[in-house]
Amino acid sequence: MLRFPDALGLRPTPDRVRQTLFNWLGQELHGKACLDLFAGSGALGFEAASRYAASVTMVEQNPAVHRALADNAALLKAGQVRLLRMDALQFLAQDTQPFDVIFLDPPFGQGWLEKLLPLLAPHLAPDGVVYAESESPLQDGPDWQVYKHGKAGSVHYHLLKCHP
Repeated sequence: MLRFPDALGLRPTPDRVRQTLFNWLGQELHGKACLDLFAGSGALGFEAASRYAASVTMVEQNPAVHRALADNAALLKAGQVRLLRMDALQFLAQDTQPFDVIFLDPPFGQGWLEKLLPLLAPHLAPDGVVYAESESPLQDGPDWQVYKHGKAGSVHYHLLKCHP
């Protein structure tokens, strides 16, 4: 069982939502490169690793949460997981790797989705998708199409595709 510290805004994605997400993505992520941009509990990134993703990059700024992610990665022997302790915007400014799946579950009420969605297209591989959680439903935008949408409690979850 994964352990993670109490941290402000940390909301592990519920099992039912994760099950729906991975049904949307296909049960296996064989050969896929995944980015968990606000890794938090690591539930999404570790789930992707367990479904044979070739690589999972987990970005988390909080030192205590990052330590817990490192402990859990060691416990799970998740060799394809790369952990980075840094700010999401800093990561996007520095990294050029294309990802097939980007998990985006930032703290609510801080405007992260509005800041980050315009920056993600260059980080997506062809046919890549973004999974995003938010406190309200997302709408199609100039760069993004909401491909799938669901709601669990007060959380809206979406699969987004970049407009060509």
